[in-house]
Amino acid sequence: MNFPQALRERRTRSRLSQLDLALRAGTTQRHVSFMESGRSAPGRAMVVRLAESLELPLRERNDLLLAAGYAPVYPRTALDDPALAPVRDALRHILAGHQPYPAVVVDRYGDLVAANKGFELLTAGVAGELLAPPVNAYRVALHPDGMAPRVANLPEWSRHVVERLQQELSRHPDERLAALLAELRGYVPEQESPADPLGFAVPLRLATPRGELRLMTTVTTFATAVDVTVAELKLEAFLPADEATAALLLGT
Repeated sequence: MNFPQALRERRTRSRLSQLDLALRAGTTQRHVSFMESGRSAPGRAMVVRLAESLELPLRERNDLLLAAGYAPVYPRTALDDPALAPVRDALRHILAGHQPYPAVVVDRYGDLVAANKGFELLTAGVAGELLAPPVNAYRVALHPDGMAPRVANLPEWSRHVVERLQQELSRHPDERLAALLAELRGYVPEQESPADPLGFAVPLRLATPRGELRLMTTVTTFATAVDVTVAELKLEAFLPADEATAALLLGT
C-alpha cells in the first residue's frame, strides 16, 4: 500500500475528517488533501506527527513511515535482549505482587510471555498440547480442551473475550489477529444478546480444585513505551469478584 492510500485508510478508520487530522497534526486541510492524493510528499517529521495524531500503535507508525519511504523510528527489540532487562524485571515484580491472584503477560496476539504461580490454578485440567509453547491465552480460555468446560458462564465470558478482540481488530486490522479471532469464534456457543444488565463487569466463573472462583480482570500496559515489543505487552490480572473467591485464593 502506498503512502496516500495508507494515510487515507487510517484516517477513515479513525473517523476523522481531513480538517480534524490537520488540526491535530498542526497543518492545513489542503496539505492533508494533497498528501492523500499524492500531490505532496510529506517529510519524515510530518509522517511522525500524522501517526501520532491518528494515535496509531507503534507498529503501524513504523508501517506508515515505510510507506512514505522512510526508515522506521520505533525499535522492535526481542524480549530476551539485554536492553530489555529492566522490563523483564518489572514484569517479574508485578506478577509476583499479584500473588496469590492469577496474572499473565501476553503479547498483542495473546501469546503467553510470562505468568505467576496463581495462573496454574486456572489451567488445571487443560490439555497438555494447549500448554506447550507457544501458549496462546485466548485459545486456552475458549478451546473445548482448555478452560471452557469448567467455565460456568461460558456464553457470556466467551462473548466478552471475542468482542474485546473484535474491537482491537476493528481499530488495528491485522491478518494474524483476524485468523485467531475466526478460530475463537468457532468455540463460542450460540446465544442471544442478554436482556438483563450484566452488572459492573463480566465475571469469569471457573470451577477449580479449590471450588468455583468468580474473577474479574484488569489489563495493564506500558503507556510510555517507545519500543514496539514493550508497547504491545499486556498484563492481565484475575482479581476476586467476591469475598468467597478472595478467601479461596488466599487459602483462608
